[in-house]
Amino acid sequence: MKNKAVLELADVKAVAAAAEAEALKNNWAVTIAIVDDGGHLLWLQRLDGAPAISAHIAPAKAHTAALGRRESKVYEDVINQGRTSFLSAPTVAGMLEGGVPVMKDGQCIGAVGVSGVKSNEDAQIARAGIAAIGL
Repeated sequence: MKNKAVLELADVKAVAAAAEAEALKNNWAVTIAIVDDGGHLLWLQRLDGAPAISAHIAPAKAHTAALGRRESKVYEDVINQGRTSFLSAPTVAGMLEGGVPVMKDGQCIGAVGVSGVKSNEDAQIARAGIAAIGL
């Protein structure tokens, strides 16, 4: 039997705080979502001024990154390169850049999704959050 790390509440809070700090440093109004390895929501934080729709998009990006065990940008690229049939993939809605998996020892233990600014900036915020726990 294998052992697997999990995100604990202290980890989630550290990721959220670092992601928020990155967003505020750049004056970016975003929503930050953190999910476990099954894509289940652990944290949702909508900063002042973030668009209402970002509260739906951020969790979807995180969910996609967790279930796919890769950045959500991969799916956006696949679709943009012409494989539009991928839009029919079941239960995968956040196929836009900004969802980043949290990987430890080669295993996905969760993901961070951010929405509200340019997609590459969303991903920058997510990565800054993950870096706070040394991953």
